[in-house]
Amino acid sequence: MNSAKKITVLIADDHMVVREGLRKLLEAESNIEVIAEAATGRKALEQARVLHPDVIVMDIAMPQMNGLEATRQILKILPATKVLILSAHNDDAYVENVMTLGASGYLIKQTSAHFLSEAIRKVQAGGTFFSPDVAKRLHKRQQESLNRKGQCKSNAARLSSRETEVLQLIAEGEANKQIAEALGISIKTVEKHRDHLMRKLDIHDTASLTRYAIEVGIIESSVQLTIV
Repeated sequence: MNSAKKITVLIADDHMVVREGLRKLLEAESNIEVIAEAATGRKALEQARVLHPDVIVMDIAMPQMNGLEATRQILKILPATKVLILSAHNDDAYVENVMTLGASGYLIKQTSAHFLSEAIRKVQAGGTFFSPDVAKRLHKRQQESLNRKGQCKSNAARLSSRETEVLQLIAEGEANKQIAEALGISIKTVEKHRDHLMRKLDIHDTASLTRYAIEVGIIESSVQLTIV
């Protein structure tokens, strides 16, 4: 039993106390090994590229790159890796959104801790796992959610990964120069992405871009406090 390969896990959450708590919880499991932590979606993406974890426990609301976009990019390059969302959001729209991106499960942070290790094992084995209350609601709304998923997917598909990254950084209050440095692109390219975003979304000012980012879950409303 001890010689069996452990399930390798990357924890992505912007709160250190949450990461430490999850690590301690999972260290008690004999067949699970936490191999890395990340405080941003971008860092999770970088570490996943190098470490190829079996499972990523992913928060949604993180700076620089949120968990939704990180999930989309990670699963594109590492389809064998399983993403398990662990979020404070208990909204069906968030659940439906991450499932269209290919996540294997969704746990609410208020869920009993023992569900986490069970969820990791289940998604690693190829299954899916949801917090009990989420699973109950999804089952009850299955027919209705089929239509909503189609709408959500088409909405999400309107923006490329790079445009989503630029939108998040704009909504977080970063200037073009800082966005260019963060993404390793030129200021002119940032301006081009900004123009594309405004044309695609029919939005013509930064405040409205930020409100859109909040509405679709790219950032939380608490991230940007200066928008009026």
